[in-house]
Amino acid sequence: MPGAAIFLAQMPETEGMRTALAQLLADFLSAIVFLAIFVGTEDLYLATGAAIAVSLAQFAVAKIRGRPVDAMQWLILGMVVVLGSATLITHDSRFIMVKPSIVHFAIGAVMLRRGWMMRYLPPIARDNIPEPVLLGAGYAWAALMFALGALNIVIAVTLPFKVWAWFISVGAVGAKIVAFCVQYVIFRTIVRRKLRRATAVDPVIP
Repeated sequence: MPGAAIFLAQMPETEGMRTALAQLLADFLSAIVFLAIFVGTEDLYLATGAAIAVSLAQFAVAKIRGRPVDAMQWLILGMVVVLGSATLITHDSRFIMVKPSIVHFAIGAVMLRRGWMMRYLPPIARDNIPEPVLLGAGYAWAALMFALGALNIVIAVTLPFKVWAWFISVGAVGAKIVAFCVQYVIFRTIVRRKLRRATAVDPVIP
């Protein structure tokens, strides 16, 4: 995600995207807890209960610390409880396995906001990368979130649990890391070329 330390350390935050990124990390944590317990014990009830407990605990911590809780967080919490309860009632793990898709769709919707990425880039990037490139990158991230969400549904509903486990713990995370690395290389190349051209046109006189 566009949250790697190399950029975020220099970026001002906005509430909507900060919430979205935090929610993605929180959802990943609950998914990993569910996965680890289920693989270790093969107890669907225990794994699902633990995943719900983790989500509720994260929500409670946010409230205790006085952090504002927006509509997205309420939506995700509600879906955790609903889908988790459905999993416990039906003994069908696919309900809780679909949950990450909802998070990805919600974040994708936030990323459809025009120019959201510009607030997250350091000045040197904003000043030297053409606006159409930045807008395209932002929409590309939205497309990636929607694609991963849709793919998760397909895998959760049609393929064995082990395939979903690999996808949610390695595939989905790896896709975001690769996307960020590609974006970083492209942005860095654009900035360096523009600065090099500017130096050639207007050399510094000692």
